[in-house]
Amino acid sequence: MARPARALWSKDDLLQPLYQVAQSRRLGPADGRDNSGLRRRHSDDRQHLRSRPPTGRDGKKGGRDHCLGRSRGGLTTKVHAVVDAQGLPIRLGLTAGQTHDGKIADKLLDHLGPRTIVLADKAYDADRLRALIEEQGATPNIPAKSNRKWKPCFSKRLYRERNLIERFFSKLKHFRRIATRYDKLADNFLAMIQLASMRLWLRAYESTA
Repeated sequence: MARPARALWSKDDLLQPLYQVAQSRRLGPADGRDNSGLRRRHSDDRQHLRSRPPTGRDGKKGGRDHCLGRSRGGLTTKVHAVVDAQGLPIRLGLTAGQTHDGKIADKLLDHLGPRTIVLADKAYDADRLRALIEEQGATPNIPAKSNRKWKPCFSKRLYRERNLIERFFSKLKHFRRIATRYDKLADNFLAMIQLASMRLWLRAYESTA
């Protein structure tokens, strides 16, 4: 709700004829009254004369989610990705820095092909994620957590290929705008990551052409 204005200015104070200014060589009301008290500017007059909210405010409590969260490194953002057998990204997502990796895994792993082997670290060792992968005809190759009583099948030799995702993030950090996140909005930041991923795709196909 807008606050009521503390003072009202008359139209004579704001719109004076130019010939009166030229004759008196000073600014003043047309009727000669001394309204210096009305001329004093209040600290919040600026808020009543503008038609938009102050800079840095959305006008609503909470605002949009910019995927910024506090962690040990300060304000950080996590970039989640799914890459193919060549290390090229096929699914991307963003979360705040303190968010657990498994929360966005349901969206990233919902379009798997049959006979696909999914390699992931221990953060994705959850029964619901394993069930989601197996329902699509894929096979999870995820190391079990130390507190898991039932140890699923796991191949260390296949797990070595997980370095493809690490190599992808290493290439992504070469783009300065992504490594330092210049964009405030999460949608813009994700769009830049997608553009960088497209460039990696183009490089891969140019090298094989």
